[in-house]
Amino acid sequence: MARLIHLNGPPGIGKSTIARRYVAEHPGVLNCDIDLLRTLIGGWSEDFAGAGALIRPAALAMIEAYLGHGHDVVLPQMLIDPAQVELFESRAVAAGATYVERFLMDEQEASVQRFGRRGASRPEDPWHDQVRVIVERQGGETALVRCWVALEELQARRPSAQVVPSIEGAPEDTYRLLVESLSRGTRR
Repeated sequence: MARLIHLNGPPGIGKSTIARRYVAEHPGVLNCDIDLLRTLIGGWSEDFAGAGALIRPAALAMIEAYLGHGHDVVLPQMLIDPAQVELFESRAVAAGATYVERFLMDEQEASVQRFGRRGASRPEDPWHDQVRVIVERQGGETALVRCWVALEELQARRPSAQVVPSIEGAPEDTYRLLVESLSRGTRR
C-alpha cells in the first residue's frame, strides 16, 4: 500500500535534507517539497506565504494522484494547524494510501540555535532567505519557540505520530532513525 510520509518539524531541523536523501535511496518515491514547489510561482520571493497558498491545492492534487497510482510520497512540511494535517491525511486515505506521520525534533533551545546557524541559501533550498525574514518579522527566536511548542502540542493530539530525533551535524544518523521508524509501523 502506498504511503504519504509526512516529515513535520520546526524550521531548519532538516526535513528537506532528509526527504531528498530518502527519495535518492527509494526509486519511484516523490519528494513533494511544498517550499520548493512555491518557488515555481512567479513572485514567490516577494510573497512567500501567498505563493504557498497558491501551490498547496496543486500539491494536494499531485500527492493524491501519485498515491492513487500506488507510489509513496514524502512531504517535508511544517504543519502546526491540526486541520491542515487532517487535510493531508484525508487526501492520503482518499487515494487508498496510508498516512505516516513523523516529527523530526530536537530539544527546544537546540532547535532555535540550529535555525540561527542554518547556512545561507543553497541552490537546492532557495527559500531559506525568505523563511529567515519571515521568522524575524514574526519575532525571531520567540517565533521559533512558539513553533516548537505548537509542534509539541500537535504531537500530543496525534498519538500515532512518531518522533524521530534530528541529530545536528549527523544527518546520516537522523536518516537511519527515520528509516528504522518507518519499518516499525505506520498509520492509516
